[in-house]
Amino acid sequence: MLTDLDMALRCLRAGSADEALRAAVRETAEALEKKVTPRWVWRAFDLNRTADGGIGFTSAALTLTGDLAERMLGDCERAALLVCTLGAGYDALFRAWEKRDMARAVIMDACGSALTEAGCDGAEEEIRVNCSGWHLTDRFSPGYGDLPLGLQKALVRAADAERRLGVTVTETDLLVPVKTVTAVIGLSRRPQPARIRGCGYCALRESCVYRKEGSNCGASA
Repeated sequence: MLTDLDMALRCLRAGSADEALRAAVRETAEALEKKVTPRWVWRAFDLNRTADGGIGFTSAALTLTGDLAERMLGDCERAALLVCTLGAGYDALFRAWEKRDMARAVIMDACGSALTEAGCDGAEEEIRVNCSGWHLTDRFSPGYGDLPLGLQKALVRAADAERRLGVTVTETDLLVPVKTVTAVIGLSRRPQPARIRGCGYCALRESCVYRKEGSNCGASA
């Protein structure tokens, strides 16, 4: 099974769930994986410094600025852009369950988030294998730290994800299909320390009930 059940349970605010809920999450995750599979694309680019101190992607209309980009890519000569999605099939499946069984749909939403992250892990491992000799940074996405969501369109375009995956970006910078993640991974000649820590970088930060209540799940400290 690709889906991280503990991640799905955290999304449901159920880290210490009873066996009935755990069984429901497992059943839903297994059913979901029979219907949809994460798909991804990635492209690696040389990096360059722009006149205003930003980090540009050679041959792509994308420049990153701000503290997070500098911290993550300051020691990197190259970077990979990746886009991972569950596709339109997930969206249709979720809408169908939303009409039939809202409780099941909520669980499916959590499992969908966890399955998308599993896809991102698969993409990252593919990058690692194909970029032998390079050391990877943690992956980070628009919306993390001070990296604006407004970069989504440029990132999707640079990765050619609309043509290859059918991923689009709305006028309000939301990704379609809904279970889609974009990310940047720096590539350096030197080993890179883990830098992404805390709620500000968690994949579930937007839907996290703990965070909305002013606490945390303890998993990202």
